[in-house]
Amino acid sequence: MAKSSQEMAQELRQKIQEISPAELHALRENEEDFVLIDVREQDEYDQGYIPGAVHIPRGFLELRIEEKVPDRSTPIVAYCAVGFRSLFSAETLERMGYEEVSSLSGGYNKWKQGEYEVKIPRVLSAQARKRYSRHLLIPEVQEEGQLRLLNSKVLMVGAGGLGSPSAFYLAAAGVGTLGIVDFDDVDMSNLQRQILHTDDRVGTPKAESARKTLTALNPDIRVVPHKVRLGKENVDEIFKDYDIIVDGTDNFPTRYLINDACVKLGKLNVHGSVYRFEGQVTVFCAPGGPCYRCLYPEPPPPELAPSCAEAGVLGVLPGVVGLLQAVETVKLILGVGESMAGKLLHYEALNTEFRKLKLRRDPQCSYCGEKVKEFPGYADYEFFCANPSGL
Repeated sequence: MAKSSQEMAQELRQKIQEISPAELHALRENEEDFVLIDVREQDEYDQGYIPGAVHIPRGFLELRIEEKVPDRSTPIVAYCAVGFRSLFSAETLERMGYEEVSSLSGGYNKWKQGEYEVKIPRVLSAQARKRYSRHLLIPEVQEEGQLRLLNSKVLMVGAGGLGSPSAFYLAAAGVGTLGIVDFDDVDMSNLQRQILHTDDRVGTPKAESARKTLTALNPDIRVVPHKVRLGKENVDEIFKDYDIIVDGTDNFPTRYLINDACVKLGKLNVHGSVYRFEGQVTVFCAPGGPCYRCLYPEPPPPELAPSCAEAGVLGVLPGVVGLLQAVETVKLILGVGESMAGKLLHYEALNTEFRKLKLRRDPQCSYCGEKVKEFPGYADYEFFCANPSGL
């Protein structure tokens, strides 16, 4: 004999345990061990949900529940909009072997009417879903990760050889706020490697040129140009609003300044450097990890550490290293994988060799060492790097 959905639901109410919003609230207040499953569709979930709920739309429940709740003895509470679909979901879970399943009577609507806590998620627009569709397919990213990227703030120090590819791909990935620090103007000699700039922008400020390129690529992000020379008098003010600092500089005074500011402010420093056919990438100033001074307590003599302008660099090499910096930055934002903190990746292009070296925090480091109780202060970096033994 055929049955209507209402008749089937009425029968299920005789078999499936239902709990009221007040009872669910008490479970949450008492920090009971259970899993709350939201079986509504995505558009319903986007309008608001009960904090802590795992969202598995009804049509995907059988496919995804074992991944989210592998232990079938774990108590589960399912809810939908009005307590109808959750009854059928609870029956399905019982048939799959889950031992203690209940349905929220009245569903989300009754929970909300009771003025219990709800959360309204920030969601991607239809246009953003299309732009970042390949990210949304990755289990480690999905919508939550993409929203983290969009909410993140990254500062690129230098819009040159390293900063260009890093910023380009961070903008494409959807890093919501990208700061660009560079006081220099675009020069013809830059165009062999600094892909943010174009021939018709020679003579214009690099920070502004970078802004034009990045916003043309992704108009949804915010690009903040800082057309100033970074120094100890402005570094705190510039760095304070950013989550991660990407070091794309090619001189020792600025590298030490960036490091010291990151130590002082507790910022992650994604470091890269290049020399002719070689490059290296690491992450400094991570909790428990080394800072730049742990690796280089003092700079080498200037004659042993020429800049790119003095020694030259293969034009495509900063592309490799800058992209590795961008990858590390994205991993840090998403909180996935193993970062390069405590390790240094060395790339040698002539023989296509990558080597990974271990780095350790120096307990005697003058800035992040165990005995340092207060920030030592910013140095005269030009003097320090020209006369390392004089400090």
